[in-house]
Amino acid sequence: MPQSVCAHQPEQRQCEDDQWFTIGKTIMSARTVVVTGCSSGIGLALAVKLAKDQLKRFKVVATMRDLDKKKRLEDAAGNTLNDTLEIKELDVCSEDSICKCVNSIPERKVDILVNNAGMGLIGPVECQSLDTMKTVFDTNFFGLARLVKEILPDMKSRQNGHIVVTSSVMGIHGLLFNDVYSASKFAVEGFCESLAIQALKFNINISLIEPGPVFTEFESKLYEDAAKMDLSSTDEETAKMFQQLYLPYSKKVFHALGQTAEDVAEHTVKVITSKNPPFRYQTNNLYTPLTTLKFADPTGNTHVDTFYKMVFEHGRIFNTSLNLIKLLRWRSRNNPGGKHS
Repeated sequence: MPQSVCAHQPEQRQCEDDQWFTIGKTIMSARTVVVTGCSSGIGLALAVKLAKDQLKRFKVVATMRDLDKKKRLEDAAGNTLNDTLEIKELDVCSEDSICKCVNSIPERKVDILVNNAGMGLIGPVECQSLDTMKTVFDTNFFGLARLVKEILPDMKSRQNGHIVVTSSVMGIHGLLFNDVYSASKFAVEGFCESLAIQALKFNINISLIEPGPVFTEFESKLYEDAAKMDLSSTDEETAKMFQQLYLPYSKKVFHALGQTAEDVAEHTVKVITSKNPPFRYQTNNLYTPLTTLKFADPTGNTHVDTFYKMVFEHGRIFNTSLNLIKLLRWRSRNNPGGKHS
């Protein structure tokens, strides 16, 4: 929680410099939030949502690797740009870039770190180079590790902070043809789960945000590239499985279960503003039964067998279920009050 800087003052919504807000009769300083991966998708949606907070509780430092891609964020930020939101360059794969960005923040004071930058990889493992696999880990895991190494010591010295990490349900359970991506998210989850115990001693919270499929350019490009993937390094059956089963299956899952970036951002704001932030937070409750399988059977057989049967033995039933879920979600969105005509 933010530190109180002045108590028992008249109630007010904000001071002239927009760096303060009030809760009851206590004036609170706006919290500095660093968000990575803000050129599009969840990072962009979250940065803008925090910057447009009506109480102006946040000063957002929205970062991206390539500032040539900042136009969309600038447009979405509107009049919050250079007020409650500023854009800075930060490459999670570069310690120098991270250090330079953090040093540019007054007193290096980062109250909330949102590690959102990431990259995906799908396809048969035989068709992926080790260099590509290392790049995925360099971004998804070591990118987080670099940020934590730079920012955690300052949070410890202030005895306050919140580290929010965009993970995935695939950090809990593996998924067909997502071997390397899932492994990188497993690494993220293990890193955070271990670190969270120590962090609590310094009044620092760590939260993992675990979305399922999300409609973003990140996902669209991933599947576009996968459709053109060179499969010559694998066998015919595996190639057929990837092209004719996995890709169409994934498309159906996205349409039935997918969330928007704005929806995930809304859930992330709830975690950030919570008085007792959860360690794990799944943004899509439709996935909860599937992730629960992971913990229901210590041998892991139930989880593996269930996914195997869903994909290879009960495809028609699964597709029918997806279509039903899609219909129910459509009806819910178009009839939010539950009224019937």
